[in-house]
Amino acid sequence: MTARAASGKDLRKTVSRASQAVFTPDGRDPVAIIREQNSTRIQELVPVRIARMLHSPFAFYRGGAALMAHDLSDQPNTGVTVMSCGDAHIANFGLFASPERRQLFDVNDFDEAGNAPWEWDVKRLAGSVMISARDNGQTEAQGHDAVVGAVGAYRATLTRMTAMTALDRYYASVDVDELTARAAGDKPLKELIEQTAKKARKRTSARMVEKITATREDGEPHIVADPPTLVPAPAKLVEGFDGVFGRYLDTLRPDAAALLGQFRVLDWALRVVGVGSVGTRCFIVLLGRDNPDGTTESLFLQVKEASQSVLQTYGKLGPAVMPPRAPSSGAQAWRVVAGQQTLQAQSDSFLGYTPTISGYDFYWRQFRDMKGSIAPELLTVDQFAQYGRACAVVLARAHAQSPGAAAASAYLGKSTEFDEAVARFAGAYADQNEKDYAAVKAAVKAGVLPCADEGV
Repeated sequence: MTARAASGKDLRKTVSRASQAVFTPDGRDPVAIIREQNSTRIQELVPVRIARMLHSPFAFYRGGAALMAHDLSDQPNTGVTVMSCGDAHIANFGLFASPERRQLFDVNDFDEAGNAPWEWDVKRLAGSVMISARDNGQTEAQGHDAVVGAVGAYRATLTRMTAMTALDRYYASVDVDELTARAAGDKPLKELIEQTAKKARKRTSARMVEKITATREDGEPHIVADPPTLVPAPAKLVEGFDGVFGRYLDTLRPDAAALLGQFRVLDWALRVVGVGSVGTRCFIVLLGRDNPDGTTESLFLQVKEASQSVLQTYGKLGPAVMPPRAPSSGAQAWRVVAGQQTLQAQSDSFLGYTPTISGYDFYWRQFRDMKGSIAPELLTVDQFAQYGRACAVVLARAHAQSPGAAAASAYLGKSTEFDEAVARFAGAYADQNEKDYAAVKAAVKAGVLPCADEGV
């Protein structure tokens, strides 16, 4: 039965909404999965990754997309797929600048993007709400209610979106003004959003040029190292990168290629990013353009490794996780680019990729283009619940771009049955996450996993 043909009633005959509450662990070893992932990463950075994951159960969850993909592969789902984020936890939503310099609120990480059951993103978001609520000292009932509210917002938004025309869905977006308007009745929350947006507007490539570059004796700018999170790119990691900038330009729209074609590569640096991404090959690249007056105009791009999505490696979805029309070289990086362009209301004009180099795929994007996020730990119980709903709204908008969204919406219906079921799932999965967290802490204590000093 295809996603186009199936009705909500047909799907509920196969997988009831109540059954979405089920979580049945299969006894997999979290330490073994993490060690397997670590085997392909820069070994010197593996201890940093473990340290960041062990900061808290929520930080562990952020770095544990592979664990959850494995677990979800054995749980009930409708079989209806969408272009999925693959890692839709609440810390992967935030502000960024559109090409027109509007500040949008949307999903902002797509390393694991691919075709997957729509429920997987919803459950990943729901689990993050429950785990973050616990980390913030909320009661189990408060966490449960926050999940129910978020999933209900997803359901209601998907219903609204699927009733719109395809073009209206495509152009729909949530910007910072809309977020602020929704918070009008909560002055502290409104002020927090405004402060976050103001700070994000200062997070630009130009500010980073001022902050982390210096000028050599020959007048050329270069990146100033800040070990251990920012170091000169080791020669062995950029082997084969000759001409890579030109190959990246070939993947851009003509206008963006014409703009960036005026620049040349000045310097590369290896930069440690995020939680789950630590240990992957991630660089910042300093570009320069020579001005007629003898000065140099500079900007930063980020170049990040794209490996197979956890939806494929641990979610057992197989090659079908790839979007259609993938190129023969650089396919994993193209997958990330395609996922971002499909799921975001508007995407970075400089988003592109590089054909495979020395066995690795890389995608390119602007670095710090007015990016910002709201820290959940700063929110009251009511504000936290509202933030969860805001994340769910933009996730539903993203899913609505896929044809399978109509069948998903019909399946959800108008009742809160699915909302309550997923909240129960989230509680059970939060328990599993705590067990996994404890197992990894024990592995570090036993010397099985390396861990850097705290504060890295």
